[in-house]
Amino acid sequence: MKAIRIHQFGPTEEVLQYEEVPTPQPGPQEVLIKTEAASLNRADLGLRPADGDQSPTQRQDLQAFGIDIPSDLVRRKIRLSLAGALLVMTFLAAHPAGAGEAKSAPWEGTVAEARREGRLVVGIPPSAELRKQMEPLLKSRFGLEVESLPAPGPQIASRIVSEHNAGVRYFDALIFGSCTGVPLIKSGAFDPVEPYMILPEVKEPTLWWGGHVWMDNVSANRIFYSFAAMKGTEGLWHNSTLVKPEDVRSFDDLLDPRWKGRIGFSDPRVAGSGLSVWSFLWDIKGEEYLKKLVQQQLFVSQNLRQIADALAKGKLAMALGIGFAQTEPFVKGGLPVKELPQPREGLPGSNGYGTLGVVKNPPHPHATKVFVNWLLSKEGQEFYSKVMLQSTRRLDVETKWMVKEGVEAAKDFLSLREYEQQRNYLEDKCVGIRLPSQKFAETILQ
Repeated sequence: MKAIRIHQFGPTEEVLQYEEVPTPQPGPQEVLIKTEAASLNRADLGLRPADGDQSPTQRQDLQAFGIDIPSDLVRRKIRLSLAGALLVMTFLAAHPAGAGEAKSAPWEGTVAEARREGRLVVGIPPSAELRKQMEPLLKSRFGLEVESLPAPGPQIASRIVSEHNAGVRYFDALIFGSCTGVPLIKSGAFDPVEPYMILPEVKEPTLWWGGHVWMDNVSANRIFYSFAAMKGTEGLWHNSTLVKPEDVRSFDDLLDPRWKGRIGFSDPRVAGSGLSVWSFLWDIKGEEYLKKLVQQQLFVSQNLRQIADALAKGKLAMALGIGFAQTEPFVKGGLPVKELPQPREGLPGSNGYGTLGVVKNPPHPHATKVFVNWLLSKEGQEFYSKVMLQSTRRLDVETKWMVKEGVEAAKDFLSLREYEQQRNYLEDKCVGIRLPSQKFAETILQ
């Protein structure tokens, strides 16, 4: 029998290469995938059940992270490197006729229909800058009048579900943080994203670090697409006139009596960045630590702008669970608001506001398809990464510059296996870690 060998390189060259080879014994840096393996979805491949499956350790980098390898890659004899992928993209860019042929059937017709619809409504993260830049850009590129509503994901999601139950269709799409999607998976208010993916550069999994990753990685309905991945979640900020970076080298330092009443915390009782940090602490430090932290008289709020404002004015010395979207105005204004270095314990791997959903039967279906493909394209991911300072998983988008802004792209610094150990999102982690820690927060934060 033959197998597909997947070579995995170090964090600076995270490339998956596929080639057909005789089946060897798996080495420490490779994973073997038999063409009759259960992990490749036998129904899609039209295969009978195999006599035996591989062990989980042989597939852990792929199954655990949710890598999706389509059947056509299994059937073809190819060796795809990052250089080769970029060469293909360069060729298509330099040969518009060929590119036009590839796009003309589904894509150009979709763009034309989208222009006729002329409108798009998108729920976006609470970022005025994203709204300011995205609306005129999509108007210029595709002739769409875009209404983007910036608000916390749970707030918009709740409205979408309520409207769905009432038979109202207003929103087309939603960008949100990963765990916001858990209660939405079975709501019936969202379509799977995959059928909306048209462009080859969007559909091709080898152009994405880790392949295609779906937020609903347990339910496996491919409803929500996860397009971002950071080494550590943003969320630890300080007022530089009150706190020195060396004052907080460990999360234990937050228990210092001098910070009593001076720590802000994004409410971990609701889905969001606050819950991301809280659940990470629940997992690695335990409930006793969190009880001591609460005794520090935390300033807990769902209004992240309020926390950032209090931090900038010196009413708070530190804040956990807020991000660049909230601190940006104060940083640009020259106020003493800075991100803290990563503590000894590390930080949870995050996808920030890096999850995309499509509302069921969107009122502007063609405009929705255009938006999905633009956002997940190289152009769209470059735009989103720069505006939101959240790193994409696209391998053809440069993200190393983000280090200067305090953001480390997972694809630039970690292997898939290392990132899997830090990942604190997607359905499995949301249900297994975040939800129990959220219930604990509801108990002790009265």
